[in-house]
Amino acid sequence: MGLGFGAVVLGAGLSAILSFSFLALAIGTEYWYIIEDKRTNHTDPQHVHSGLWGVENDELPFTGDPSRFTESERQMQDLHYVIAVLLPLSLVLLVSGGICGMASSLAQSRLLLMGTASYFLLCSLLTLSGVSLYINYSQKALEEAEVRIGLEQMAMVHTSFGWSMGLAWLSFILEVITGLLLLLAAWMMQLTEQETVAPI
Repeated sequence: MGLGFGAVVLGAGLSAILSFSFLALAIGTEYWYIIEDKRTNHTDPQHVHSGLWGVENDELPFTGDPSRFTESERQMQDLHYVIAVLLPLSLVLLVSGGICGMASSLAQSRLLLMGTASYFLLCSLLTLSGVSLYINYSQKALEEAEVRIGLEQMAMVHTSFGWSMGLAWLSFILEVITGLLLLLAAWMMQLTEQETVAPI
């Protein structure tokens, strides 16, 4: 059991570290959303990238004077605040989860491993919620931009998700993998305990 258990725990640890690193990079970088503006009133195409903390383009929603926001834009701004809380919270929880995972693996406690696995799966739900809300937010922001500058002008504005978003998705996947590996480690501990108490 020792070699197999150690490999599974090591895999969970590496997965957790990568998950934290990817989410930290995603939160700290500004390539969640890419905007390429090719409208005729611009001599050169403008390439604008945005992250969790805003976008520098006064003609797009949520970038001007907040007192001039429509009710819909205020609601979207509130949604943006929720996203900006969820993802950093998930990052902080990953740190605590890593500490718990290290302690439970060293103690070789089945219950602690199961608890830590559940903890990581909860973190993955927070990350998934944050990323999903950002996708919804971006879609609604695009709709607001269409209302503001018109469909004809928006046809010259091309948008796409950037690599920061990809890192957040990778972090979510790795959080799930970490939780599953810890569940596997707990199951291996249970098998060992059963073999120990089994009559000869």
